[in-house]
Amino acid sequence: MLPEQLHINTPSQEMEVDGLSSEVFEGIGPDDLMSHGSTLSLTPLIPCTSAPLRRSLPQSIPLRSRNETKATQAPSIPNPFPELCSPSNSPVLIGSLAGKSIPSEKDSHVVQVYGEDTLGRSLSVLSGATARDVCQMLVQTAHCSDQESWALIELHPSLGLERCLEDHERVVDIQSSWPADGSTKLLFRKNYAKYEFFKKAKLFFPENMISDSADVTKGVTSSELVQTLLQSGTCPEIQGFLHVRELGRKAWKRVYYFLRRSGLYCSTKGSSKEPRHLHYVADLADLNMYTVTNSRKLYTAPSEHTFCVKTCSDRTRSQDMKLLCAESEQSRTCWITAFRLFKYGKQLQCNYQLSQSSVRQQVSPRDAKVRETEDSLVAMDFTGKSGGRVIQNAKEAESAEQEEGQAWRKREALRYSLPNAPQGSRPSSVHQTQPWFHGGVSRCEAQRLIEEQGQVDGMFLIRASQQHAQCFVLSLCYRLKTKHYLLIPYEEADRKYYTMDDGETVFIDLLQLVEFHQINRGILPVRLKHPCVRVAL
Repeated sequence: MLPEQLHINTPSQEMEVDGLSSEVFEGIGPDDLMSHGSTLSLTPLIPCTSAPLRRSLPQSIPLRSRNETKATQAPSIPNPFPELCSPSNSPVLIGSLAGKSIPSEKDSHVVQVYGEDTLGRSLSVLSGATARDVCQMLVQTAHCSDQESWALIELHPSLGLERCLEDHERVVDIQSSWPADGSTKLLFRKNYAKYEFFKKAKLFFPENMISDSADVTKGVTSSELVQTLLQSGTCPEIQGFLHVRELGRKAWKRVYYFLRRSGLYCSTKGSSKEPRHLHYVADLADLNMYTVTNSRKLYTAPSEHTFCVKTCSDRTRSQDMKLLCAESEQSRTCWITAFRLFKYGKQLQCNYQLSQSSVRQQVSPRDAKVRETEDSLVAMDFTGKSGGRVIQNAKEAESAEQEEGQAWRKREALRYSLPNAPQGSRPSSVHQTQPWFHGGVSRCEAQRLIEEQGQVDGMFLIRASQQHAQCFVLSLCYRLKTKHYLLIPYEEADRKYYTMDDGETVFIDLLQLVEFHQINRGILPVRLKHPCVRVAL
């Protein structure tokens, strides 16, 4: 004889089962059954009786009885598959039978992180490990000389997408959204601009991009408005033209966009702000924003100032991306910064304060005092008998700076002319061991490195010139643009020096040049502050 078939109709509230009491199955809903169909067939192991039976089922299908005493007294049936019901004896995670696993904070995962040398390092982290936690682990394992401004970068090479993970984001959750067979990876590198907008808000939010609807208080300048909003954990509404690539087409269309706390909007009629002309694009809470590299070649973008928005939950695919192209690097930076502030709000301010507190703990009191006062230095004149005086005249201050530079040059030249000084007319090669020296990289590669690490004022690197023999180039970032200064060998009194100003100021080697311009601006628009470095994991 064939076993008796039991049929349960899930839509009904009172389910009738042949040979079994309905009390046993009362309370079972569609979500408690492994099958999503309307009918579930069960094959009993023994002939059915009138007494209620307690059946052995996987944990993902809990059975609840209205009469617990009656169900407990029922004879039990041996379970032929105990490994499906015993998590302690089974390699299968709870809930995996239903297609979903429930991660625990104490679960460990292996995370692969790559350095600038394309070599990776595997780390065992907990499920709740944040990007900040992983960066601190890498700083210690890689023995980084400086522990500031390190970040994890999510990179999608095939699509040309990358973004800096926020300090509070969980790394395991980010990796779970990647395609299984993709080339997506995490990079460990510097990002000096992560919280730079808290320090120089005016540079990140130009007046022409601040929406008029944000000017709630008359008589308040845009910089004051931005600073006030940043302190409250938000930012003003942003507006401006962006080139958007239409889905399924290679053509780009110029559209006026608005970024508000409620979401991203575009205007269907020029730059009109009327509600009837505004089209809702997406909710910020469900989006991530990426910068796009090599966008001209990959997506035929009008310029390289391209970024895209993509939903957080979906796998990263080209058809899920909304490509946008700004008209300048400052405009793209403004859109991305405003998106971060609208999405995370106070959390970004907490991350910034936490990073600042950790930096103060690592820096000695003397260095901390220098950092606090370096942006408020004034020119002083100590030639008088009554003590020093502050030089108010800008031209007099510049002349004093040049005189100090000449005096410093003479002192250094005298030191190198002593009997125990290194002999020979060849310049020193001490620069080759410095983190800011990048060998013979090209001009485009130098600009790319500076852009990747944040484009903050004072970021620099030195490289060998590819066009002029025995010359070097100082690549310096200022106001989101990279400037290049040629360092020319200069011979004087049978000795070779380096100069940037036709011999007005000369330096024994490149290390001396960098140390001087870290204190004095000289002919540069800003002092050298942040070396563009590469770290090997």
